[in-house]
Amino acid sequence: MGAAFVISVLMFAALAGGSPASLTLERAFPTNHTVELSQLRARDALRHRRMLQSSNGVVDFSVQGTFDPFQVGLYYTKVQLGTPPVEFNVQIDTGSDVLWVSCNSCSGCPQTSGLQIQLNFFDPGSSSTSSMIACSDQRCNNGIQSSDATCSSQNNQCSYTFQYGDGSGTSGYYVSDMMHLNTIFEGSVTTNSTAPVVFGCSNQQTGDLTKSDRAVDGIFGFGQQEMSVISQLSSQGIAPRVFSHCLKGDSSGGGILVLGEIVEPNIVYTSLVPAQPHYNLNLQSIAVNGQTLQIDSSVFATSNSRGTIVDSGTTLAYLAEEAYDPFVSAITASIPQSVHTVVSRGNQCYLITSSVTEVFPQVSLNFAGGASMILRPQDYLIQQNSIGGAAVWCIGFQKIQGQGITILGDLVLKDKIVVYDLAGQRIGWANYDCSLSVNVSATTGTGRSEFVNAGEIGGNISLRDGLKLTRTGFLAFFVHLTLIYCFGFL
Repeated sequence: MGAAFVISVLMFAALAGGSPASLTLERAFPTNHTVELSQLRARDALRHRRMLQSSNGVVDFSVQGTFDPFQVGLYYTKVQLGTPPVEFNVQIDTGSDVLWVSCNSCSGCPQTSGLQIQLNFFDPGSSSTSSMIACSDQRCNNGIQSSDATCSSQNNQCSYTFQYGDGSGTSGYYVSDMMHLNTIFEGSVTTNSTAPVVFGCSNQQTGDLTKSDRAVDGIFGFGQQEMSVISQLSSQGIAPRVFSHCLKGDSSGGGILVLGEIVEPNIVYTSLVPAQPHYNLNLQSIAVNGQTLQIDSSVFATSNSRGTIVDSGTTLAYLAEEAYDPFVSAITASIPQSVHTVVSRGNQCYLITSSVTEVFPQVSLNFAGGASMILRPQDYLIQQNSIGGAAVWCIGFQKIQGQGITILGDLVLKDKIVVYDLAGQRIGWANYDCSLSVNVSATTGTGRSEFVNAGEIGGNISLRDGLKLTRTGFLAFFVHLTLIYCFGFL
């Protein structure tokens, strides 16, 4: 998804013995990428238009650059495919289903990356375990049903074409090959686990996907359809249909993403809206400082042009147009009159000389079933430059002109455990310090646990210091997430 803020995830399958597989998670920060908020909104807009409707070694990454809450977010992970394995850096995208990587015959694929990573190209002919997916293959039929695949009677080859709203796109064909996974079992990391997966082999890219500034090797679709790697591993009995993440919002970045359910007493759940291509929730109301805003609940109802989506691939957050102005007005009305307000390029901003938590109110997003997501000021404001010794904070929620879509992106999701229970068709969350360990359980645990320190697998630490993985039947995917934020305003 060359155009935007996509968080990349690599998963691990718990293979032999029910051992949890894992990836690590980290954040990278180019120091020379700054954009205005209007450009950031534009990039998010491109991502939203391009949302499709219808493992690697445990590597210890160092954090690059410095944290800046005004920068564009890009999460990616490493995945190893083929025999012998080749490593690819792929963006994690919860708005699509398919894992695809650039192939050796690709036209328009970048050759270098501004992220200072090596770009690789998959060559099916060089892998002894690679095979093409024919149109007659049931897996291709699954993709056709979800609009993730097409077929040509001329060559009997299962193919795909993804066109994005910014004019960029990719096309190619599907192959089946081995994904290599490192598993954590009884406190030790093993490297001999593999699982067959179907993924796309991109032979053409256009538009922003051809640009080198944030180029990666491909996209890791994290959606719900049968062509997603999560669904494939689940159908093989390797992984459950539940994954969780906890993204750190501090300057160190990183976090945890596991295929399994993070267990935390304070997690609250709400149901997913059925039969939707994305992670849609029933948002019913918004409260500022305990006062419910006068917004008709139909504004948030799911339809072809409306709905509330949880999308960790979007950097900011977006409110339905009818809800935006009441929200901003309520925030402004609740702060002391001594706080100076300014408008910067259409964004409501505030000049403050004290902590935002002392000045701004708490916000509550209230969902069906009584679940509320509590937002701190840092979860709906973005800090900008200083003016005359005062810090400039602006409303981080944006609106899409003429659109009724509400999107909860990284601005809201950071510093929270978020559980995507696809089997139970629900999403849960709890505010959490994502630098701490988490307890991850499966539906059939035996009581034995594994401990891994999130974001530091492969470092000079004990595996008993961090993430707790409760055994059997569940797969922990630790992902190397690399986050890059780029904002430049005022």
